[in-house]
Amino acid sequence: MNARCEWAKDQLEIDYHDKEWGVPIHDDRELFEFLILEGMQAGLSWRIILNKRQEFRQAFDNFQVQQIANYDKMKVRQLYSNPFIIRNKKKIEATIINANAFLKVQKEFGSFDTYIWNFVRYKPIQNSWKSYKDVPSMSHESDMIYKDLRNRGFKFVGSKICYSMMQAIGMVNDHTINCFRYRELKK
Repeated sequence: MNARCEWAKDQLEIDYHDKEWGVPIHDDRELFEFLILEGMQAGLSWRIILNKRQEFRQAFDNFQVQQIANYDKMKVRQLYSNPFIIRNKKKIEATIINANAFLKVQKEFGSFDTYIWNFVRYKPIQNSWKSYKDVPSMSHESDMIYKDLRNRGFKFVGSKICYSMMQAIGMVNDHTINCFRYRELKK
């Protein structure tokens, strides 16, 4: 049996841990999805978001940023009444605001990927944590990302949210050193 990070307890978390968490992502659609899902997680557990992930994809047009940037009042009302997603008005509104800000970043940098990965010089940060209790909830880099995103008009992008996104999209390898994924992703 492979040792894995202690936070991955149920099958959904184990699958996410083993296949996705910490794997570098460079696709703008996927980067947008994680940016939004991490913001939706604020004040909640990641397990809740994972359980609703398919519903989020359905409700938000598979995180197609251009479509979301153009949502009208009727679509927003549908989202507010959708029982399968997080129906927090501020988070839903932030998703649309963030889609528009995301498009501006893409226009300025050519891609969101180029923009976001620049904060780590296009190479994942390799940490060496013995226990998941040692893993920080934010970093110097997440502070820089948060401040820059906020200045660009993004919402629900605090330093902790940015750090969680960095972990999810592989900008930082926070698998514990006893985890089989730590060695695989360090290569």
